[in-house]
Amino acid sequence: MSGAEVAGLAAEQRRPRATEVEQHGIDTIPDAERTSRPLDLFRIQFGGANTFATVILGTFPVLLGLDLVEAVAATVVGVVVGALILMPMGLFGPRTGTNNAVSSGAHFGVRGRVLGSFLSLLTALAFYSISVWVSGDALVGAATRLFGTGDSDLLRGVVYAVLGALVIVVVIYGYQLMLLVNKVVVLANTALMLLGLVAYATLFDPSYDPGPDAYALGGFWPTFVLSALIVMGNPVSFGAFLGDWSRYIPADTRPSRLMGATFLGQLATLVPFLFGVGTATLVAGEADYVFALIQVSPLWYAVLLMVVAFLGGMSTGVTSLYGTGLDFSSVFPRLNRVQASLFIGALSFVFILVGRLVFDLLSSVNAFIGAIVICTTPWMVIMMIGYWVRRGYYSPEDVQVFNQGRVGGRYWFSAGVNWRGMVAWIPAAIVGLLFANYPPLIEGPLRNAAGGVDVSLPVSLGLAAVVYLGLLFVFPEPRYAFGPEGPRLVPATEAGMPPVTDDPRASVHRAGRRGHVAPAAETADR
Repeated sequence: MSGAEVAGLAAEQRRPRATEVEQHGIDTIPDAERTSRPLDLFRIQFGGANTFATVILGTFPVLLGLDLVEAVAATVVGVVVGALILMPMGLFGPRTGTNNAVSSGAHFGVRGRVLGSFLSLLTALAFYSISVWVSGDALVGAATRLFGTGDSDLLRGVVYAVLGALVIVVVIYGYQLMLLVNKVVVLANTALMLLGLVAYATLFDPSYDPGPDAYALGGFWPTFVLSALIVMGNPVSFGAFLGDWSRYIPADTRPSRLMGATFLGQLATLVPFLFGVGTATLVAGEADYVFALIQVSPLWYAVLLMVVAFLGGMSTGVTSLYGTGLDFSSVFPRLNRVQASLFIGALSFVFILVGRLVFDLLSSVNAFIGAIVICTTPWMVIMMIGYWVRRGYYSPEDVQVFNQGRVGGRYWFSAGVNWRGMVAWIPAAIVGLLFANYPPLIEGPLRNAAGGVDVSLPVSLGLAAVVYLGLLFVFPEPRYAFGPEGPRLVPATEAGMPPVTDDPRASVHRAGRRGHVAPAAETADR
């Protein structure tokens, strides 16, 4: 047996069982417990998106008035561009041993990293809610078709509650059970969706074309770009969460393998996306896509759609809620990971009921996806630029300073905030919203600046990159933040690193984490 095989066998023997409640919060994962591989990162991303929540996003290009070919093209563009933007975000977890929000403290300051926590919460609320909404609607639609139960707000509310509770149970057990759920969903839902080729073969019209008058924004390009941006919201939404899972991957894993797993995991989501595109043409014009699809499906496939809905709701809900519960416990240390997950789950359930039963689902999803894309992508760009100029060097101990009720260290900057990152992100997000066009809830005053085409993404990305790089040149960061090899491209200033000391004002909950620091070697570019 080779050395690699022996190491792999040892890792499997150390891997906790799926039924064990995860003990780690946002603390650094010890090297001995990093038993995951890039393949697991692929599975979680694909499994978490191989669901009805992604199918719903796939219906938007058709709902907005594109014909079949145009809708497929917009979907492919959105997935590929989003995957390319997302790829580097899986690099931080193995280097720091913690999630991306805490890792962002290296570039936003150990206190300023709360921004990443906010973005994580926004994304979790959106995708957890979407997953429970559409999965619950599919189950209600199937029950009405099969058992004649009828449709009512009460029935939908009960189904939402059951699905939401099951998701929280998996989240409480943690990473290993989540990984198992996603392994099942990768295979089962892919097979079931591909069976749709058989189920809808006689109903599908490859020449579907509602005509140019159907474009939601009045013209092809504005509607095409909006469709691609909505699709792109799915891969971008993983940006705040990749570190939740990649932190269990060994620190010496090659970056190319991590980025490849992320790109392929997102590319595989074309399965549910194109399922949504194709089936949306079958029920075009119907107010409730999920319910209508159940009614036109062959009876045998309507039963299978219940399985797809249930597994998908579990998978997307878990991947969304897990990371936010994890991170929320670090922002509010009085709560542990389990308590924080329960709190966020309860908050999300209220949001589900209000958003689904009171407001228009299409408008709500559109607005949340727009906010996620515009606010999260500049944050990701700043993180990526920071990774590159730092040569991939991070100190796992120093990113945890604030979480442990301490002050000082490499990433303390100005009272725990690196204003360079903040000053770059704030105008990028604001200007992006001014150019955004996600009707009817997000319609920026500059949305028609490019003839109705939504240019909010390139504007926010470009502004964040230019401002952040400019600040790194004009106001160089201290050399100690870059590690032994020094900075790449940008200058640095000579300064003494502030020592790490206990903060006497820290809460007892933060101070209690000082004795739970896992040993981890600082990592440099490989």
